[in-house]
Amino acid sequence: MTVLRVDSSIQGPWSASTALADLVMSELTAVRPDVPVVSRHLAADPLPAEAWPTAISAGATAVDDRTPAQRAAVALAGELAEELRGAELAVLALPLYNWGVSQHVKAWIDLALAGGQQGEPLLEGTPTVLVTTRGGAYGPGTPKHGWDHNLDYLRRILADVWQADLTVVEREFTLVGVNPALDAFQEPAALMKKEAEESARAAGRALATRARR
Repeated sequence: MTVLRVDSSIQGPWSASTALADLVMSELTAVRPDVPVVSRHLAADPLPAEAWPTAISAGATAVDDRTPAQRAAVALAGELAEELRGAELAVLALPLYNWGVSQHVKAWIDLALAGGQQGEPLLEGTPTVLVTTRGGAYGPGTPKHGWDHNLDYLRRILADVWQADLTVVEREFTLVGVNPALDAFQEPAALMKKEAEESARAAGRALATRARR
């Protein structure tokens, strides 16, 4: 039994997505304290921006003719794909930035796709918790409704392409208390935080149940 945990927040110890992923993991490890965890932090240790196009160019180059950079990019892409392929459980903390996925998450996804076979379901049937957070509010009736281009994209990749058994834990208004323009929303933000924490704990308990099988 191996758990793949991927984080991507640029907020360090103040990260809302990391805090929720920690709650998921705490419920899981309370039941399975010995479960091996493969961790990757895409913001603290970002993937090289040029690796994906280099790996793609290697695909059109004879193996013996590949440059050292192409060989390294292909090896990295294969490593990322194998981490996903080998995971029996996954916890992915991937917050929204600038209304979409961050560049370091996109690099990870693109490289993993390049490292697998065309259309390969790298997380096929894998119980996967996606934790995603948003600084503002994007629901119906809000000024930014329809501006969240993060969650639908991640669902397409994780559930539709990689065929994960996906559970989503999400929290909005994480910038309340940080951005003074959002001070009027203290009460709904506190409720959203509480609900997200409850969802994270429930998701962790569900993963623990799957880990016992």
